[in-house]
Amino acid sequence: MFFSKINYDYKLRGQKFMICEIISVGTEILLGDILNTNAQYLGRRLADLGINVYFHTSVGDNPERLKKTFEIAFSRSDMVIATGGLGPTKDDLSKEVAAEFFGKKLIIDEESLQRIRDSFERRGLPLTSGNMKQAYIIEGSRPIPNDYGTAPGILLEEKGKILILLPGPPKEMVPMFENYVVPFLSSLSSETIYSRVLRVCILGESFMEERVRDLIENQTNPTIAPYAKEGEAILRITAKAKTKDEAEKLIEPVVEEIKKRIGEYIYGEGDITLEEVVVKLLLNKDLTISIAESCTGGMITSRLVNVPGVSKVLLEGVVAYSNEAKMNRLNISEKILRKYGAVSKECAMEMAKNVALLSSSHIGLSATGIAGPEGGGKKKPVGLVYLGLYIKGKLSYKELKLSGNRDRIRRMTTINALDFLRREIIKIE
Repeated sequence: MFFSKINYDYKLRGQKFMICEIISVGTEILLGDILNTNAQYLGRRLADLGINVYFHTSVGDNPERLKKTFEIAFSRSDMVIATGGLGPTKDDLSKEVAAEFFGKKLIIDEESLQRIRDSFERRGLPLTSGNMKQAYIIEGSRPIPNDYGTAPGILLEEKGKILILLPGPPKEMVPMFENYVVPFLSSLSSETIYSRVLRVCILGESFMEERVRDLIENQTNPTIAPYAKEGEAILRITAKAKTKDEAEKLIEPVVEEIKKRIGEYIYGEGDITLEEVVVKLLLNKDLTISIAESCTGGMITSRLVNVPGVSKVLLEGVVAYSNEAKMNRLNISEKILRKYGAVSKECAMEMAKNVALLSSSHIGLSATGIAGPEGGGKKKPVGLVYLGLYIKGKLSYKELKLSGNRDRIRRMTTINALDFLRREIIKIE
């Protein structure tokens, strides 16, 4: 019987909290050949569900080490979610090792086998013994359908413990988790877990935490958790209640208090990105923009192009790196470059104004600076960047003094430029 048809009646239902461990299986993860986005995704989603994750473990495709990893994980956690090792090759051993760990056999699941057969027939491919191997599940477990691949997942409940095996490819793992595992995990608790995420730009994690420290120290329900990312920070406010509506009511006054303290730095909520917020503002205010970039080399324009529908507001992006390009492409006067230099507020504002006028856009945004590692001096060190902004005849600039390597300076310039733009657009009536 497929997982989606199961009546989720389990002995852990209603317990106050559950500890989960995430195991990522694959030698390629240990060698750094791939980025372990599965652990990041699962950690975030389990937090949303009110499930505590205390440990992330990565282990290679070695049966002895994997078995030992299971032993350690189940000695300290109620549930283990493992990703990877369900493929058709000989080194895909997750379910084989898990079956041995629990002292169980592997048995064929006919319904999973038929799904695999159907998948190969639709593509006109022969069914291999390796793919037949994927239809085996652990005795006493339940298959989790794979709607985007051939390997089914596995759910095993044994002696008060839960094992969930998921495929490694994110395009298979994510929908399997969302469509089948989330309903199961949600059924284990008699409470509803609800979270709101506030996204904070430019204000560092420590500065943000300083402003809301008393709220964090005195938290009960809801709880407040700060997280840091490059150039931004996140506040996750989570409440437990009988219903989602009750949880939302608990969260609302906390969110309002946080907004009073750091409101100008909050650019959005949920999964929205900074560039999405900027494009939405441009669309709502019916404004067009063109961008002139030097040190960022097109990064600002690239971030905006990530957003579908940006073509309605983004007219042009120019990378004018050399002084000659600034003069020839953007009509920056030789006098400005000679007197103030390319890395100056005067040059940045002239770049912003001229790119807007040349493209007939309402807004011009520019960035010019020293990304390093060479080119800096005492008066103009590496990390000195100027942003220029032209909005319907009004000019402004922002000076940045950034640290880090070349890539970080370029990325932080991009984030600052988008936030500078966001704040100024908001002021437009």
